Amino acid sequence: MRSLSIVSSLVIFALACFADDRPNVLLIVADDLNSYMARDMGVEVKTPYLDQLLEQSIFFDKANCAAPVCTPSRAALFSGLYPHTTGVYKNGSDFWTKSETLQTSTPLPSLFNQSGYVTFGRGKLTHDGSVNDYHEDMWSIPLHGTGGFGPFPEKEFQLGGKFFSVAEWDGPELDFPDVKATDHAIEFIRNHDGENPFMMMIGLWRPHNPWTAPRRFFDLYDPAEIQFPTGYVEGDLDDVPPLGIEYSEVFASRWKNSGASAPDRWRHVIHGYLACTSFADWTTGRVIEALDQSPFGENTIVIFTSDNGYQLGEKHHYGKGTLWEPSAIVPLSIRLPGSKNQGTTCPAPVNLVDLYPTLKELCSLNAPPQQLDGISLVPLLEDPESEWDHTALTSYDENMSSVRDHEWRYIRYRDGTEELYHIETDPFELTNQAKNPKMKPIIERLRDGLPDSFATSVGGKGS
Repeated sequence: MRSLSIVSSLVIFALACFADDRPNVLLIVADDLNSYMARDMGVEVKTPYLDQLLEQSIFFDKANCAAPVCTPSRAALFSGLYPHTTGVYKNGSDFWTKSETLQTSTPLPSLFNQSGYVTFGRGKLTHDGSVNDYHEDMWSIPLHGTGGFGPFPEKEFQLGGKFFSVAEWDGPELDFPDVKATDHAIEFIRNHDGENPFMMMIGLWRPHNPWTAPRRFFDLYDPAEIQFPTGYVEGDLDDVPPLGIEYSEVFASRWKNSGASAPDRWRHVIHGYLACTSFADWTTGRVIEALDQSPFGENTIVIFTSDNGYQLGEKHHYGKGTLWEPSAIVPLSIRLPGSKNQGTTCPAPVNLVDLYPTLKELCSLNAPPQQLDGISLVPLLEDPESEWDHTALTSYDENMSSVRDHEWRYIRYRDGTEELYHIETDPFELTNQAKNPKMKPIIERLRDGLPDSFATSVGGKGS
């Protein structure tokens, strides 16, 4: 009997040793979410669920995307590699097949899958059709229902094509892919058996245009109270190099027809963007509520971010695809199990490319084959005020990058022209100090954050 007892104890001990108590992960990525709205437009942005998440999380107020448009930003997030390493700088590049570096890299969901996690993805994820061959390896729950940008409004609501349009939606809410994706996510949470930890990634299509959302989200805002961005100044482009102006004019007709010269249209655009932001908040909140009502809420890392920012008139531009602050800065909230350091703000300049090594460390994942460019944020999660000597890099072509540190944003274009802004005192980048001789030491220091070399672009198009 005694020997049986010893065997039983050993079995129980062995099972305890092999029990997988690693944290689950819920990663939600919005599309084109401007984190500047509250301070730039003086309007109360109605995001109660994200506000609550902020109180429970560590918020990185200087988080940057690796590239200021969807596809390359997601390539960096999924691979842990910067655009200058992979050659993925633009949208529409089919990066998984054209980038030799990515072909020999393991996407983050695949690493979770290979490391014993159940992986579940829905919505706008890689935004690149060439990655389809990787889906079986990435998602242990088959991927389906990724949706699209719609629903698109009737022509009478289009300000410049079906994408540049604003309309309240009175049809079923299931017309929106974000509702379908979050329905699937809630179903997964409720049915998960808990035998293995899970990694869920939800890609929201909003607040990306077209700015259609259920009418109830438009009703949250009084159009008469909507203000124009504080960062808009009529002569703001006077000290911007020609290449900077060129990138700001990628959607010039939109600004010309619906910008400062047409204030009612401008206000209408902002109204649509605000409504879609509140819609994204609601879809995010319903997934987190389902998680917190499940047995898994207390042992799940919850991350909310966006693939890039968005400009609503700053630098006379609608869209992203620039190296300025509103395009490059993204919201980043990380909620840790046990509510560790909840409600704190980390001032370190970090990048979405850092999420790959961070999750690898937190979740004890296998080592990927690629040498990661990102830097683990675990020291900052342990102590949000800890010293951080790194800068954050955003690139939008070969030899076209911006570098962000705690106070400054430095931009260098491929022709050698530059911009420099002291964000602490000039948050809307109104005064380019690159030609000020006194700034030379600062510029030289920030240049150290630029890549030594840039991989040849795999192609693509603008924003």
